Amino acid sequence: MLALVASVVLVLAVLHSWPTRVYSTVDVRYRPGPGAERLLEERLPEPDPSTSTIPYRVRESVARSQTPADLLIVAEANNPLQYPTQGVEVRPLKTILIPGLALKELPRDVYTLNFSASLGTFNVAAEVEGVKVRGDGEMHMTLSSSLLSSLNRQLQFITYTNTLFHPSTADTVQLDTEGHQALFTIKIRHGVTPKLYNTGSDADKEYNISALVTIATKTFLRYDKLQDLIDSIRQYYPTVTIVIADDSEHPKTVSGPYIEHYIMPFGKGWFAGRNLAVSQVTTKYVLWVDDDFIFTANTKLEKLVDVLEKTTLDLVGGAVREATGYTATYRQTISIEAGEEDGDCLHMRRGFHHIIQGFPHCVVTDGVINFFLARTDKVQQVGFDPRLARVAHLEFFIDGLGSLHVGSCDDVIVNHATKIKLPWGQSESDKTYAKFRYPPASSDATHTKNGLLYFKNRFQCLTHN
Repeated sequence: MLALVASVVLVLAVLHSWPTRVYSTVDVRYRPGPGAERLLEERLPEPDPSTSTIPYRVRESVARSQTPADLLIVAEANNPLQYPTQGVEVRPLKTILIPGLALKELPRDVYTLNFSASLGTFNVAAEVEGVKVRGDGEMHMTLSSSLLSSLNRQLQFITYTNTLFHPSTADTVQLDTEGHQALFTIKIRHGVTPKLYNTGSDADKEYNISALVTIATKTFLRYDKLQDLIDSIRQYYPTVTIVIADDSEHPKTVSGPYIEHYIMPFGKGWFAGRNLAVSQVTTKYVLWVDDDFIFTANTKLEKLVDVLEKTTLDLVGGAVREATGYTATYRQTISIEAGEEDGDCLHMRRGFHHIIQGFPHCVVTDGVINFFLARTDKVQQVGFDPRLARVAHLEFFIDGLGSLHVGSCDDVIVNHATKIKLPWGQSESDKTYAKFRYPPASSDATHTKNGLLYFKNRFQCLTHN
């Protein structure tokens, strides 16, 4: 027992003091290895023998989209090599013990095991008698022994040291013995830094909305509607912070307790304003509302907070009740169909994926209406493309596809101020707003929107209902 404790202490001491290579300069250019070629070849039809010897070069845009962690690794049947298939991780320029290594094989005179890596080196944290180690401290290391039990004991002390700094990548380790080969990946990345928020109350009490939620909106010329929104919020949430981004040509003062009013260049745009407003949020959640919404007794933010607190969702939309009495959730499912070189296909459909257990009024979907509560850090991570000036909404959810887990609840409702205004009742501000908000299909705004779908998102076609 004392010997076991001593060996563990020795290993921990060695790992703590293990030297790492120091580089005066670091090459961070992407250097595609054989993994990119393998990934491409796996998707090609059976090769023509007459062309198999003709060389080719994988395009950089294809190679950059793949990492060694994306490699398809198939463990062959009856492979005597035991190794970790996933879950091995090392901090940049640090050292770890590689877990789970073993060799289970029929008797032979000498057992040999080879290790290879490209972003780090191998070594042994302890030496086992009867095992020969060659290449320790190098990217290629060989172990050999006439005793299988001694070799397996030595495998418990194999270390991997990352030597090429890259904060988010993976190294592919090749392990082989006579007639058998295995591959596994070691993720190289920093640990996730926790982000803590002051909830303002004990967890077993009712949610403190003022401490958890900031309300964000973007306004342009419509100060009368903005004031109606603020008044309605204050009726139910008097101390919740309201962040306003404003790109009006002649901005008016909007002030009051717990109000932050940020002035932008004239006509800067819809998504630029969203970025500005969300960038100033310091609470755990941000509630996005349009400047012509009106809070009512049915606008229960506590319900939306409860959903995000108790599920893995990142964003949950509510419902908007129009002046006509119609209530909309605008739920959209979004999928991308892989295409050829010209791009992929974007498919959008009305609907949702499934109901959320424990929340019968809520569903999982991919896109929601322009009234939603979200985790602030996740919204900031996706961001809003500032090139989308006046015509945009679902583009945010398209950009967040794969990283945003989205839901929608129809029992949290905000009212929408009437949009009906007779021509002779329109002010100059109304006319200016309409000119910016509803550009013709031939306008630069529409062309920009379509251009981003093709050039930024690489979509060659779009279908929707």
